[in-house]
Amino acid sequence: AALVNFLGFFRESLGMGPGDRLLAVTTVGFDIAALELFMPLLSGATVVLADRDTVRDPEALGALATAAGVSVMQATPSLWRALVDAVPDADAVLSGVRALVGGEALPADLADRLAGAAGSVLNVYGPTETTVWSTAGAVSPGSAARGSIGRPIANTRVYVLDGVLRPTPVGTAGELYIAGTGLAEGYWGRAGLTAERFIADPFGGPGARMYRT
Repeated sequence: AALVNFLGFFRESLGMGPGDRLLAVTTVGFDIAALELFMPLLSGATVVLADRDTVRDPEALGALATAAGVSVMQATPSLWRALVDAVPDADAVLSGVRALVGGEALPADLADRLAGAAGSVLNVYGPTETTVWSTAGAVSPGSAARGSIGRPIANTRVYVLDGVLRPTPVGTAGELYIAGTGLAEGYWGRAGLTAERFIADPFGGPGARMYRT
């Protein structure tokens, strides 16, 4: 249910369909690869697999994206930075591409560069324990200065709480907690750590839990 909810949200958000081609650049050992492998299959779209050497060579990656007619790509800010800095015609490569950026904080200058070149940009955030991405926010030129990770995806709740689990006022620092369909059961064979990180959700229904990030 968690993975289906996640994939369904992003399929709808990106408008994925049979005519799309997604460039997969992530090793399968990283949880974000789930979006690259399964979302196109659920949408009737095409997965374009980039091998390890191509991913490590920004110019080769840009050439593959152009040659394959890629329309959707997900990558970390580090990889996006390498692509836009090393490829002379990066704007042409990104033209019309729906870009997802996650896994690291998105620098404002990179966000503006991507937003000015790509068809659309989503800044995404989430720990593995809540099934890949838990929040998403559209990035437009000039909007990155706010440093927003967006809003919760479907069937997901996100709270910023203080040390005694009370909501913090707007603009006040706190700890991020995530609840909803994407929540994992816990850590295999690590009951103590599970109890520490997966705790009762005081804002949910009976038995609801939330993840302490």
